[in-house]
Amino acid sequence: MNKIVIATKNKGKIRELKSLFENTSIKIRGLDEFENIKEVEETGQTFAENAKLKAEGYAKQSNSWALADDSGLEIEALNNEPGVYSARYAGEDSSDTENLNKVLSKLDKASKKSRKARFVCVMAVSNEQGKTQFIAEGICSGRIVEKPAGYNGFGYDPIFIPDNFDQTFGQLSEDIKQKISHRAKALEKILQFFNENVVS
Repeated sequence: MNKIVIATKNKGKIRELKSLFENTSIKIRGLDEFENIKEVEETGQTFAENAKLKAEGYAKQSNSWALADDSGLEIEALNNEPGVYSARYAGEDSSDTENLNKVLSKLDKASKKSRKARFVCVMAVSNEQGKTQFIAEGICSGRIVEKPAGYNGFGYDPIFIPDNFDQTFGQLSEDIKQKISHRAKALEKILQFFNENVVS
């Protein structure tokens, strides 16, 4: 395996995945390297359905192996919201700040005291024919803080503290995040799949 398309235009996600692939021989290609790529709609009801839709759709368009992930934040007191709507929780074109502010606002109004939460990441790998070859899930449990802290990462990172830590993902170093994040855990399984299966 030497090249794979990362099926996202999220710069923060691409940057994080590239760093996770640093110690491999796999070259990461972004969707921006291909002309006339049409966006694959995330119409699935689960992270796995969306990851599979994107991996297969972008693999066919690029005629290349593709890796797609769908990930998000699930909060116990909000009945696992925002879930699959994490990237657009405050509206279709909402910013990271708008999304996390909506989460904090809803938590303040929630009758439950629990601020337990977890980041979930599901990754799907598709071959160039658009057939899913492997699916992996990674979970990082923690809690939501009352005020954002830190400027590292993206999305909900500044309001999420992982279990056994006292800093948010927005404060923790990239080295630590690459060991404990939901995306790192899912990717570990993906890399194991690549190591055990020769992909040309």
